[in-house]
Amino acid sequence: MSKPSVWVSLVVGLVLGFVGGRTSAPAAAPKGTTPTPAAVAQPSDRQRPPISPVVYKVPVDGSLIHGEESALVTLVEFSDYECPFCARGHATVKQLQQRYGDKLRVVMKHHPLDMHPRARPAAVAALAAGEQGKFWQYHDVLFANPRAQSDADLERYAKELGLDVARWKQDLAEPKLAERIRRDEAMAIQLGATGTPGFFVNGRFINGAQPLTVFTGVVDEELNKAEALVKGGVPKADVYARIIERGVERPPAPPAPAELPRQQVEVGEAPSRGPANAPVTLVAWSDFECPFCSRAVPTLKALEKEYEGKLRVAFKHQPLPNHPNAKLAAAASMAAHEQGKFWEFHDLLFANQRQLDRAAMEGYAKQVGLDVTRFKNALDARKFDARIDLDSAEGTRVGAGGTPTFFVNGRPIVGAMPIDHFRRIIDEELKKAGVAQR
Repeated sequence: MSKPSVWVSLVVGLVLGFVGGRTSAPAAAPKGTTPTPAAVAQPSDRQRPPISPVVYKVPVDGSLIHGEESALVTLVEFSDYECPFCARGHATVKQLQQRYGDKLRVVMKHHPLDMHPRARPAAVAALAAGEQGKFWQYHDVLFANPRAQSDADLERYAKELGLDVARWKQDLAEPKLAERIRRDEAMAIQLGATGTPGFFVNGRFINGAQPLTVFTGVVDEELNKAEALVKGGVPKADVYARIIERGVERPPAPPAPAELPRQQVEVGEAPSRGPANAPVTLVAWSDFECPFCSRAVPTLKALEKEYEGKLRVAFKHQPLPNHPNAKLAAAASMAAHEQGKFWEFHDLLFANQRQLDRAAMEGYAKQVGLDVTRFKNALDARKFDARIDLDSAEGTRVGAGGTPTFFVNGRPIVGAMPIDHFRRIIDEELKKAGVAQR
């Protein structure tokens, strides 16, 4: 990590190791990941903070449910079939089902992230399989094959599971399936589960593909509470509704932190999206190999949709020395930018953080339709190294020595904070500019 400025040092304790490999508080959902921080080494159980006791109101009506209505614990999963961390979480869910049997029911909600182009078609395909009673079988096949989800693959799975393929294809076009996914996505964002996977165990949020012991600890606690309710006369089938009836519907607004100094931050020639004259500009200093940076990607995409026309997002590079492929990835993204494909390349890099070597870069260049020879020549000539070094030096100067760090009209946000933290600052800046908020 580059040496941060003095004021950043003062807040490092609040950030909880945003570059050091710890997860943030449970409400800070962006794993993003797209991927959640399961990509990095987890602290030991003794070091890991307890899961928050806050209960969220997570309805299950209209979702696919595996297990009995009388189960005392309900696990609601928001997941993405192309996300490698979701596949890891799926394996954990399978272990929980084996361990707890009819005491646990699992509810699947879909949250296909924009950075995973095949996640949405896969989700629709699974729901179409569900129209023939084969959702869970199809669901398992998708998680077993996160890298094989082309249209041909999806159809092959339908055949292998014995579906009526003609009917399955017809159901793929049903608007009601796409609408179910949109409702799930909206609920995930509302609940603060902006990255994947996100789990709610009797309404308590577990962010990311955490170790099995984290889940069993929460399930055991919730079983004890549920059994007490049953002893008190609550029918088993009513336990979940009773537990969540007073739950919160969204994360509590984060407390306003001590205001950090506003910095003079210019977009310059950085890749950006959104109107140049937008009343609010968000500049991110990020690292393609940093798992916490990937957690922020879904948050920024959600903000761009919410504040369309009012928000400009720019990207600057801060490849950290402890990430050996980060500078190459940064250079490759700029070579893609030179050909007008920065954001497409950006999404691929964050979706594939474990594959950032030179061969992978060239594969991604082909995938997004670049002139690969021109791309390779730019990397060989180290054409963008000086530009990346300038970004890094500027980041250190303004206090973005660690990643991710954001500046909203110059106001710093350090780390992959919850989306409501960004909203609060954006809304304040819009108000100052006399512009209507969301």
